[in-house]
Amino acid sequence: MIQTRPSAERGRANHGWLNTRHSFSFANYYDPNFLGFRKLRVLNEDRIQSSAGFPEHPHADMEIITYVIEGALTHRDSTGSVATLKPGDVQVMSAGQGIRHSEFNASNERELHFIQIWIEPAERGAVPRHAEAHFDDTARRGRLQAIASNDGRDGSLLIGQDAVVYASVLDHGQSIGHELEPGRYAWLQLVRGALSVNGEPLAAGDGAAIDDESHLELRPTEETEFLLFDLA
Repeated sequence: MIQTRPSAERGRANHGWLNTRHSFSFANYYDPNFLGFRKLRVLNEDRIQSSAGFPEHPHADMEIITYVIEGALTHRDSTGSVATLKPGDVQVMSAGQGIRHSEFNASNERELHFIQIWIEPAERGAVPRHAEAHFDDTARRGRLQAIASNDGRDGSLLIGQDAVVYASVLDHGQSIGHELEPGRYAWLQLVRGALSVNGEPLAAGDGAAIDDESHLELRPTEETEFLLFDLA
């Protein structure tokens, strides 16, 4: 079964410096039908104006994944980590027993566009940690590149949950398949472009909750970038 989540139906807020879309209930946006999907709790698409951002704030017991689409993001946290993330960069921050961090647009001219993901951890109270990696266009094009997982497969960043997050860029005319093991679920999130999953059409910003499907066939109708979550 595939339940689509059209982009236009997502929660939204425009604070001037921040224009954001929420696939699941978040902050002042509440939808009882979209409280999360399995252990995936937050999937926000954020656009931050130049020289603006989130001041230091706390998190705990959450695996937080940042995927940069356009621009540059400067991250600082209470573990002492400082990083500037650009397109193709992925960051994992395991908040564990508690961490504070800030996120700002590193440019005073260009907009920052990124996706922030929260996944509930399998265990609470872990020691906070931070890591980042770069997955260039070649690594993601024409294949499912694991960017975060519980076992570090394919050079992915470690998260404390039985989940695998894939990123991919497909050209028009390409197709790619993915097998879901029994008892596994998937969420598909389109970053840009358009494709069909098992014949169900999706456009940029759309998402899809997938269960009781053993095989996924992804067919783009133009150059398409997306994230695929394989979840317990």
